[in-house]
Amino acid sequence: MVGAGWLVGRAALHAGAGRVYVGQIDPAAPVVDPFYPELMLRPAGQLLTADLPLSALVVGPGMGLSPAATELLAQAIDTPLPLLLDADALNLLARRTGVADRLRARASRSLHPAMTVITPHSAEAARLLHIKADAVQADRPAAARALAERFGAVAVLKGAGTLVAWPKRLARNPTGCNRLATAGTGDVLSGLIGALLARGLAASTAAQLGVWVHGRAGEQLPVERPTASGLLSLLSDQL
Repeated sequence: MVGAGWLVGRAALHAGAGRVYVGQIDPAAPVVDPFYPELMLRPAGQLLTADLPLSALVVGPGMGLSPAATELLAQAIDTPLPLLLDADALNLLARRTGVADRLRARASRSLHPAMTVITPHSAEAARLLHIKADAVQADRPAAARALAERFGAVAVLKGAGTLVAWPKRLARNPTGCNRLATAGTGDVLSGLIGALLARGLAASTAAQLGVWVHGRAGEQLPVERPTASGLLSLLSDQL
């Protein structure tokens, strides 16, 4: 799903990330984004092996569940870079015990402690916690706290009143509307928070600011036919 990765990259540009690389697993993927040619599209395997000036990673949107995707996720977790996991990265975490163990080990490292943000919606949260989605919705604060504790990460539980949880803290985002339920808006959020991580914000701060800005931008989308792409130009107005 090339479009998901492009939305992440485009959002990161609008949020001030500067140089943005988009790693693509599909060898048939286009080599240039015609509307945002400043995005540097690369084979995904090159991003973590080449000597590139990376300051944060966003992993998951559009990457699929292949063995190659699993290996790339494991490599990203092993880096000391600030890291955001979304979409298929979360599905792989739920399916692959070894990958989940690596993420927990990342949180416990004493040298070069890395920041991690996970951004599940309720169905993804249920898979990560091995419970039903109804149970997540029945007690969203408990689910958000459980995610943060289980994976040693800042957990962004998306939905009406998005929650941000980290050790002994929980924040509820007051912005947003149902227009943000349209496809692709979660990819925009990932790129936005990823850009804030790249700009040096702490994981909990980047997550809280990201969901607030994303929500405010969503409130300005047209009521009829809102699109994820429509969010992009609205992000920088809030930052």
